Amino acid sequence: MSSTTPSTSDPTDPASCAFADFSDIDGFLRIPRLAAIAAGPEGRVVAAIQEADENGAKLVSSLWELDPEGRSPARRLTFSEQGESAPRFAPDGSLLFSSARPDPEGEADEDQSAIWSLPATGEARVLASAPGGLSVMGLAEDGSVLAATSVLAGGTLEDDAERRTDRKDAGRTDIWHTGMPIRLWDHEIGDQSRRLVLVSPEGELTDLAPDAGPVSLLTASADVSPDGHTVATSWSERTRGGETRTGIVLIDTATQRRTDWLPADDTHQASAPRFSRDGARIALMRSTLSSPTDTTYSRLEIHPLAGGDPVVVDLGDLTVSQYEWATDGTLLVTGDLHSSGAVLAVDGASGAVRTLAAGGVFSSLSAAPDGSVLALRSTIDSPARPVRIQTDGSLAPLSAPGEVGELPGTLDWVSADVDGVEVGGWLCVPAGASPDRPAPVMLWVHGGPHGSYNAWSWRWCPWLAVERGYAVLMPDPAMSTGYGDAGLNRGWPRLPHVVYRECEKLLDRVLESRELDGTRTAMLGASFGGFMANWIAGHTDRFDAIVSHAGLWALDQQHRTTDAAASKMRVHGHEDDHPDWYRACSPHHSAHAITTPMLITHGNRDYRVPISEALRLWWDLVSAWDGEPETMPHRFLQLTSENHWVLTPSNARVWNEAVLAFCDQHVLGADPVDEALPW
Repeated sequence: MSSTTPSTSDPTDPASCAFADFSDIDGFLRIPRLAAIAAGPEGRVVAAIQEADENGAKLVSSLWELDPEGRSPARRLTFSEQGESAPRFAPDGSLLFSSARPDPEGEADEDQSAIWSLPATGEARVLASAPGGLSVMGLAEDGSVLAATSVLAGGTLEDDAERRTDRKDAGRTDIWHTGMPIRLWDHEIGDQSRRLVLVSPEGELTDLAPDAGPVSLLTASADVSPDGHTVATSWSERTRGGETRTGIVLIDTATQRRTDWLPADDTHQASAPRFSRDGARIALMRSTLSSPTDTTYSRLEIHPLAGGDPVVVDLGDLTVSQYEWATDGTLLVTGDLHSSGAVLAVDGASGAVRTLAAGGVFSSLSAAPDGSVLALRSTIDSPARPVRIQTDGSLAPLSAPGEVGELPGTLDWVSADVDGVEVGGWLCVPAGASPDRPAPVMLWVHGGPHGSYNAWSWRWCPWLAVERGYAVLMPDPAMSTGYGDAGLNRGWPRLPHVVYRECEKLLDRVLESRELDGTRTAMLGASFGGFMANWIAGHTDRFDAIVSHAGLWALDQQHRTTDAAASKMRVHGHEDDHPDWYRACSPHHSAHAITTPMLITHGNRDYRVPISEALRLWWDLVSAWDGEPETMPHRFLQLTSENHWVLTPSNARVWNEAVLAFCDQHVLGADPVDEALPW
């Protein structure tokens, strides 16, 4: 085990108001959260910071000016109830942001996010608005803005407002589907068509893809060239078998002529194009299609726009999450690496790679004019904090609200050998644990399965459980990100017994410590981790409680009803064709063996793992209980307004309180929660 130092607040920073009472879940959920950071001219730094509103009904984002030297407290710039987000500096130095705040001029569409411009001095004004809302995708040197919006299917930008009013007044909610997909995460698709528009410096909108269908730009990532003449965007098309394929197209902004630049084929897709600052190159991700034997492998490629072979960048084990071009032609790349993260600097011409920063998960990269890089850095023991990455790789913290103070325990990196593979993870141990008072243990399994426990989480924060006296083990087993292709594919295609073996081996390893009590344990997981919780419940009775959030239960059902049905069926096929896999891997086949008390939590608006999974699991548990109803130990927390995640602060409080109370009851022997939740 190697220890890391828990985060501490900066006593010289009056803006930090460091939070340290992890018994106060409501207070925890009201900590300001850094969401984005942007570097501007003359050293300006602006961040978007989210906070819960008074009633805990939603998170509201506002913009703050940060001291680029990190000495003075942050200064709040915006104050509307609707909030402001996604800050970006325009070439003239003005600050662009998105907001549905009221327009003093009365020209912006109500309740829709518009693009606003805030000059260095003076008041913000609406730069552009549209009935379907606008979000910034890219900026050109002349001040033109590439933005995304949507129009009702079959309509245009010109008639969209009238058609939306007519549809609303008539109470129409119909969607005419002509193919797959029909859902995405938490919303229906097919009734609208996403569009890319070019916004002139005067605020005029030009639809760059008036023929786009319901799926063409549905998940598009796009950028505009520095001269404003060309847009590069991902473009999706439906293919046979309910599938879609995504390639890269180029659009001439003057003529709207579209060219297939990097088409998809039966084995590869492309996404996330980004123009270099001189417009000569495009960086993008090229990904294979998953199959029954191999998961998706992604490669970062740099393509000369004038033609020629691309540079395929060797990033080692790093799993890419974001990249950003610097002014000197360097491509800055960040992502997951070995249960942590790193920022790599890639030579745009040769593809040579060097590590710029490590020891944390970095996000929201923004290259500053002086050659430094602004970013948000997070670790297991610290939420995202603003930092300046100097040219030599050193980190300079900036002052901002949202500091977390002393933690209620320690953080250690732990590992175990599993059949010749080192499987690692993070272990949080409460401060009071000792051989005389060993701590009960929670095993958490992350979602994905392509994910990693490497950063702070507001939805699954181990320190709330540590405050209650639990040790929390968070492994990165097979299929975790940040361990190269071999790590991603180990355990494919989503083999629960492989993942559980690695997690259990690591759990047994840490339970050798006399500070931990292996007779009092719980297992928790969400999404893929929820699937693991459901599978584990039917294959072992070693845990005293199991919590499954958004977990897959009956795979023959889930694979056809998820919004990702095409990829699920491509990999796993029909149950009649692969009966052995479905029998071994679908948790519902082992429902009869479940003896551990289970807490199921699920959001009604979850289309990735539809609520039908929880409903069927709940029926199987309740109907199989052979005792009196009042003695049944299982519980179901249904969150009717939530999606795949619990995002509303008030619901997040209920979720955390319920999960901890359920574990307290079955692991520690505490009293059960009443019929009505007290929170």
